Amino acid sequence: MDKMPAWADAVLVPLISILLAAVLSALVILAIGENPVDASKLMVEGALMRSAGWGYTLYYTTNFIFTGLCVAVAFHAKMFNIGGEGQAMIGGLGVALVCLFIPFPHWSIALLVATLAAGAFGALWALIPAYLQAKRGSHIVITTIMFNFIAAAVLNYVLVNVLRPQGAMDPATAKFPEATQLPTFQDMFATAENPLFRGSPANVTFFLAVLACVAFWFLMWRTKLGYEIRAFGHSESAARYAGISPVRITIVAMLISGGLAGMMALNTTMGEAERLVMNATEGAGFIGIAVALMGRSHPVGIFLAALLFGFLYQGGAELALWTNIPRELITVIQALVILFTGALDNMVRMPLERIFMATRRRNG
Repeated sequence: MDKMPAWADAVLVPLISILLAAVLSALVILAIGENPVDASKLMVEGALMRSAGWGYTLYYTTNFIFTGLCVAVAFHAKMFNIGGEGQAMIGGLGVALVCLFIPFPHWSIALLVATLAAGAFGALWALIPAYLQAKRGSHIVITTIMFNFIAAAVLNYVLVNVLRPQGAMDPATAKFPEATQLPTFQDMFATAENPLFRGSPANVTFFLAVLACVAFWFLMWRTKLGYEIRAFGHSESAARYAGISPVRITIVAMLISGGLAGMMALNTTMGEAERLVMNATEGAGFIGIAVALMGRSHPVGIFLAALLFGFLYQGGAELALWTNIPRELITVIQALVILFTGALDNMVRMPLERIFMATRRRNG
C-alpha cells in the first residue's frame, strides 16, 4: 500500500514546498527593508493583471515547458540530462540556418521546417553524450555539462566568424526574412478597440509547447516506446530480462530529450528576437530541471510549474523596475523554490506520509 495518495504527492507536496519558499522569501525581503506584501502585489500586478504582463509570463512559460519536458524524458529513463541549455543553443543554430537560407512563402511553412531543424540539431547535440553513456559508461551528467560549454563556444564562433552580417558589431545573425516571423499574441488577439498584449513577446510557439505536452503524455503512457523508457527507468535489470535494450533506450530517450530542448529555440530565436543571438537561452535549460522536478515529470505538472517560473521571471522584472529590490533577489526566490521542491522534498513528504499513515490506522 502506498504511504500517501497520488493526489497528495502531486498537489500537496509541491504546494507546501512553494508556501515554505514563499515564507522564506518574505523574510529575505523584510531583511533588506522592503515590504513583502507590497512586493507580492507588484509581482502579481505586473505578471498577471495586465495582458502585456501575461504576454511576458507566457513567453517565459513556453521556454520552461520545452526544457522541463526535455529533462522529464531523461528522468523517466533514469538519466539526468543537464545539457538542455547547450541543446537549446544548437537548436537555435538549426532555426537560424533554415530561416536565413531557405526562402519560405509563409510563416506556417517556416515554422514547420524550423521545428524539424531545431529538434534535429538539439537531438544530434544530445547524441554524443547518449552514445558515451550507453556504450562507454561515461556519466550523462558530466558529459552534458561539458557539452553546454562546448555549445556556447561553437555558437560564439559561428556568430562571430560565419553568420554575422558584414559591418555588424554584435555577435548575432541578420534579421530573419519577414515571411519567417511568427505571429505574436498581439497580432492574434489585439484589436483597434482592445489593444491586448501590447509589446509582449508571447507568440504562436506557446501553442506548440502545449501540443508538446500532449505529445509527451501520449508517448510516455500510450506507446510501447514510452512503456519501455519507463520500464528501463524503474529497473534496468528487469528491462533487460524483458528484452529491452538499454543501449537503444538510452540513446532514443536522449535524442527525444535533446530534440525537445532544441525546440525551445523556436520561441527565443524565431518568435522573439527574429534572429539568432548569443545567450538567447538565458538559463532556461537549467530552470527546466526545477520544472521537471516540481512537475513530477508529468506534462500537466510541468505546464503548471513552468507557469509558476514564468510568473517569477516576469514578476521579478517588475520588482527590479519599480522597487529597490535587486533583480538578483528573484534568483534567490527561484533557488528557494528549487531547494524545497527538489533537494528538500523529503522534508515535506515524510511528515505528510506519517500523517496519512496515522489517519489510515485510526480509520482502519
